[in-house]
Amino acid sequence: MKILGIGSRIEHSEFGKGVVTNVTSQHYWVTFIENGLETINIDSEFEIIEAADGDVDTVSFSEVESSLVQILKKWSDVSEIVPIADKYKGGKLILEPGDTSLKSYELPIDTFFHKITMVRDRLRVMEQRINASDLDEQGKIDLQQYITRIYGSLTSFNILFKSKSHHFIGQKSK
Repeated sequence: MKILGIGSRIEHSEFGKGVVTNVTSQHYWVTFIENGLETINIDSEFEIIEAADGDVDTVSFSEVESSLVQILKKWSDVSEIVPIADKYKGGKLILEPGDTSLKSYELPIDTFFHKITMVRDRLRVMEQRINASDLDEQGKIDLQQYITRIYGSLTSFNILFKSKSHHFIGQKSK
C-alpha cells in the first residue's frame, strides 16, 4: 500500500471530501470540507481523488526512541548494562603481594568488572570523537591504531564478560 503525501485529496464515505494535512505511521490527518479536521486510519476505506507525491516521514515513536538510544550510546558516556559472566557474580578479586608481611587487597569482582566496562565505553566514545574530529585522515588513523592496541591489551579481561559480543577486540594478526 502506497502512503499518500500531504496535499492528497480524498473522498471518505462518512466525512466527504478532504485534503491530507499530516501523516503519521498509522493515521492521516484530513481536513474535510464539511466536517473539519479528522484523523483516519491509513488503511481506512476511501477514494483517492488526487494523490500528492512526496516523501512522507512516517516514523513511529518507538523508532524515534530507538534512534535516540543509539545516538546516546554513540556520543555520550551513557553505558549499556553489560552482564558479568555468571561464574564470577558475587566473587572477589584478591591481590596478594609478593612480600608476605604485607596485607592482601580484596575487591568485589563486580566493582572491578564495572570499572573495566567503563574503560571500554569511554574508549568507544573517544573513538567516535576522534572519527568526528577535524584531524586529518592520517592523524585519525594513528589514534585509531593506538585505541586498537589498547583494546588488545584489555583482551585478558574478556573472561569476565557473559557475552562474547561485549569482548575487547584488538588488532587481528595477518
